[in-house]
Amino acid sequence: MGKADQNKKLKMENLLNNAFELFTSKGITKTSISDIVEKAGVAKGTFYLYFKDKYDIKNRLISHKSSLLFMEAYEALQKAKLTAFEDRLIFIMDYVLDELAKNKGLLAFIYKDLSWAVFKKALTSPSTSSEVDFEAVYRKMLDESGYEFNDPEVMLFLIIELVGSTGYSSIMYSDPVSLDELKPHLEETVRAIIRQHIKN
Repeated sequence: MGKADQNKKLKMENLLNNAFELFTSKGITKTSISDIVEKAGVAKGTFYLYFKDKYDIKNRLISHKSSLLFMEAYEALQKAKLTAFEDRLIFIMDYVLDELAKNKGLLAFIYKDLSWAVFKKALTSPSTSSEVDFEAVYRKMLDESGYEFNDPEVMLFLIIELVGSTGYSSIMYSDPVSLDELKPHLEETVRAIIRQHIKN
């Protein structure tokens, strides 16, 4: 990577980091582009080199933060040396939930505006070379599973919706139970969803 590309990457990361700090402390509606560039110490024109508006940077942040989280989970999975597909998917689920439980600000930011479409784009369209393409990881896990699946994208959608909504309520409000109490129920249900999608 050349010096110009390195500078561009640093400026974009600076804008992303400062926008995230403002969005999680002030809220998205109360944060202006002027606030972001002032905090980042760059000109407004620099912002528009990378982003269309504050909602574009918000979506890129969701993508960026989600990708980093899944990259960490995948790196931890590599060390865990699990071979069964179900165990690997549940390991990633547990890792992500545990990390979000440690960082409720990140959970609130990601979850509030996170639709399946945004989530899918976040995980399948890395915005920088350092981000993980989770779709490629998921396909690799499917290929290595030894199974053939019916509608693997639907299977992932169901798991993400289930884990996302129940995990959010459990982490933020301990409702209906704490995360530790919820996890065995989630694990059992995720295994059932996977079994239902295995081709006979």
